[in-house]
Amino acid sequence: MSKRTLIIGAGGVGNVVAFKCAMNIDTFGEITLASRTKSKCDDIAKRVKEKTGVEIKTASVDADKKEELVTLFNKIEPDIVINVALPYQDLTIMDACVECGVDYLDTANYEHQDTAKFWSIKGGRWGQRKIGGLFKGKKIIYWGLFGGRLDFGPQGGLL
Repeated sequence: MSKRTLIIGAGGVGNVVAFKCAMNIDTFGEITLASRTKSKCDDIAKRVKEKTGVEIKTASVDADKKEELVTLFNKIEPDIVINVALPYQDLTIMDACVECGVDYLDTANYEHQDTAKFWSIKGGRWGQRKIGGLFKGKKIIYWGLFGGRLDFGPQGGLL
């Protein structure tokens, strides 16, 4: 079984993640980089190929549109989605991952597009909104601004 990794987001962090995944191709397998602006993905993929010799596929997707994400996931069939898109797109990407049964890795905390603030896990508010009941036996790894890694099981509880 070949591994497939989908990276969503082609900004500065997406660039670093693409390079790091390419440098660890045995772990990440076939890599696809997707963003709203495909030309940014193509530029990153070209630099990765020049520096590492690894070919990264690219795609265009609007991470604000769950239907587009689901279509892309069904086409690529990733084993994991690495979300390095804008923080207010977290929930849409998570919803698409849930629908397709794909593992999810996030590097940011959710912020509404119109409200820049940090969310808290205090009182379960964040946990219930973002991760309650996800993945039917899969798990979410959330690496956020809390300074550490949180692994969540299929019912949203911390592992």
